[in-house]
Amino acid sequence: MALDMEDIAALFDKRAGSQYGREPVNQMEHALQCALLAEQAGESDETVVAALLHDIGHVIAAERDGVMDDTQEKDDLHQYVALPFLRALLPDAVLEPIRLHVDAKRYLCATEPSYWAALSKGSQRSLELQGGPFSEAELQSFIAQPFAEEAVRLRRYDDQAKVPGKATPDFKYFAEKLSAVCA
Repeated sequence: MALDMEDIAALFDKRAGSQYGREPVNQMEHALQCALLAEQAGESDETVVAALLHDIGHVIAAERDGVMDDTQEKDDLHQYVALPFLRALLPDAVLEPIRLHVDAKRYLCATEPSYWAALSKGSQRSLELQGGPFSEAELQSFIAQPFAEEAVRLRRYDDQAKVPGKATPDFKYFAEKLSAVCA
C-alpha cells in the first residue's frame, strides 16, 4: 500500500516517539535533527526530505509489527522496507539516498579509517549486522551509483543526529518540503 503525506504524518505522530534503537534520542528527534542538518548544509529539498525519511522503514516495521526492536540480532533491512510505500509519492532523488544510506556507512568505514571509531555503539553494532565495511570491489560499485554522493552526505547527517534535547523545527515544518518534492 502506497503512503500519502497524511499517512506519513500519522506514522510519525503515532510511532516516531519510540526510542531510536540504542541511541539517546527517539525516532522523531533523530529524523528532525537529520533533516535540519541537511537543510543547514544547503542541501536540496529532495536531500532534506531523504534525511527526514531515511529511517521511516523502522517506523513502518513498528506499525506493522507493533514493536520497536532495539535488540537486533539480524539486519532489519529498513532502508528497503520503506521504498514500496514511498515509490508512488517521491522521486528517485529522495528514494535513492534512503536506499543507499546503509551502504554509505559501509563505504565510509572502508574509505576513512577513523570513521568506524566515531560511530555510536548502536551504529557499530548495526554495521556488523549489515555486512561490515565494503570490499574494494563493493566500494567502486557503490560510489558509481546515481545518488551515492547524496547518500554519503545523508549518512554523515544521520551520524550527527543523535543529540538529546536538541532544538529543531517540528515535523510540520519539514512536511512543507515533503509536499514540495512529491512526484
